Amino acid sequence: MHVARDLDLERELPPGREETTADLELDTLLDAMAVGDGLVREICRRELLLGLHDLADVAHRQRALGDCRANPSVVRDLYALAGEALVDERRIWATLQRDSPRAMLGTAVRKLEVLAGYLRRLRDAADEHADAFSSPAFTRLFAQIARELDDGYLARVDHHLRELRLSDGMLLGARLGPGAAGTAYSLRRAHARGLLARLLDRRGLSFTIPERDESGFRALAEIEDRGVSDVAAALTESVDHVHAFFVALRTELAFYVGCLALDERLAAKGEPTCIPTLSGSGAPPAGDRRGPDAASAGDRPDAAPLVARGLYDVCLALTIEPRVVANDLNADGRALIVVTGANQGGKSTFLRSVGVAQLMAQCGMFAPARSLRTGLCSGLHTHFRREEDADMEGGRLDEELGRMSRIADRIRAGAMLLCNESFASTNEREGSEIARQVVRAMVESGVRVILVTHLFDLAHELWERPPAPALFLRAERTRDGGRTYRLGEGEPLPTSHGADSFQRVFGRPLPGARPGAAPPPATGLTATQPTASAAGEPAPASEPIPASEPIPASEPIPASEPAPQPCASACAGDTRAARQAG
Repeated sequence: MHVARDLDLERELPPGREETTADLELDTLLDAMAVGDGLVREICRRELLLGLHDLADVAHRQRALGDCRANPSVVRDLYALAGEALVDERRIWATLQRDSPRAMLGTAVRKLEVLAGYLRRLRDAADEHADAFSSPAFTRLFAQIARELDDGYLARVDHHLRELRLSDGMLLGARLGPGAAGTAYSLRRAHARGLLARLLDRRGLSFTIPERDESGFRALAEIEDRGVSDVAAALTESVDHVHAFFVALRTELAFYVGCLALDERLAAKGEPTCIPTLSGSGAPPAGDRRGPDAASAGDRPDAAPLVARGLYDVCLALTIEPRVVANDLNADGRALIVVTGANQGGKSTFLRSVGVAQLMAQCGMFAPARSLRTGLCSGLHTHFRREEDADMEGGRLDEELGRMSRIADRIRAGAMLLCNESFASTNEREGSEIARQVVRAMVESGVRVILVTHLFDLAHELWERPPAPALFLRAERTRDGGRTYRLGEGEPLPTSHGADSFQRVFGRPLPGARPGAAPPPATGLTATQPTASAAGEPAPASEPIPASEPIPASEPIPASEPAPQPCASACAGDTRAARQAG
């Protein structure tokens, strides 16, 4: 999993992991990777959230994943073999006399006999399949197995285990200590002799303990325990080493097994994947609060690459039957990306697609796109709109400000911040001012910000006076009110497309709206969503409105027409029923 170290399961997960998991809907991704395997799910979860901050580790893991995709059955067999070894070892119960060295020795012998059989199977698998792997991770593993588990070593292990069963009794050595007491007891290797030779041997002294002499038996058991104590401890340590090897092997293979499951699931749907290209210098040291002038070129968001072709929301692709609509993105050198446009136009879906793709790329996985070029970031943080619930101690704005404050406390230069309808819970003037100050502070601190917003005052101010090189995207809306779920470059528009919301809520067109408007229904968008072609291009129902052409405002409602009930906002964001439209 890493070039120069083992996987560290004690490493603490980053703060805000619950929010990131919920905002990006990572549970859907993890369930697809795990296929019911708890270990696979936990390891993939840790690696997604922790990520890698060294390009060498990313390349190392990408090459290993390439081997896994070329040899999926071999990797799954190795994972299963390691799991079987651990299960069979656990089936061997220690005796009730767990503190007895003689009992410890017997348990260790039985466990090592079981594990030695799996070591032999592992060596045979390595001999058979080593030539099919070329990545440093697997070639090093197979070379180590071939070197340390050769026939001579396994034969010696079997021979020692037969001797340690002590089926022919035990030979102990000792010295006389003060008062002629025995000391320095040790287990000796007995000379190989036949039964007749042992019966006729009259050398040395012997004694017989009467059947009812409990004290004599206790004294003899004590002598035996003292004699085998060192051997029992050494053999138990050997069992622990072999056990730890199988645990490490299974744990590290769990990540690749999860990647294979996801890869096959996406391939079955015809969704493309790619091995992303990453660049950058990695994460700054903990506690670094460098501004843009102090950050290195790899940490600065206005120098970090971000280019994608056919980028799609992998979690959405796993939950709906038709293929999802993909988007292209060229944000090279853009520290700020602002996404605006009509409700249910694909904005939130696009934001999730960028976030999940960054996590997948930075942990060494493939990416859900035809191609992706991005940079290492010091951390990915999300600030998505929340609905009010009973757990909130204050209002929604207080909750949003509190979450943003916690993000500001831990974010570092070179990070990526995804904001979805942040601070829309208050009026537009106040929400725009709060968001404007937050965005400016983040960008000036070396953070790349991707912002989805319906606050026109905010978007227009950023368009007129961007705090850094910026990219403005707008969700397409066709002339008849439909959605293509595609995003293109465009200036923020002052309209919120309220006529679409009116027809969706009241079931009839807004009086005075343009004839022929046919906004999508309130529910069932999954069934009506355009299906991408094999190249990832959608098939929109009608021509999208050019970015330069604003939609005219609707006429006032005549006095004879009933007025619609007031809504919190015509552009309050995506409904859960239409989640895939984003």
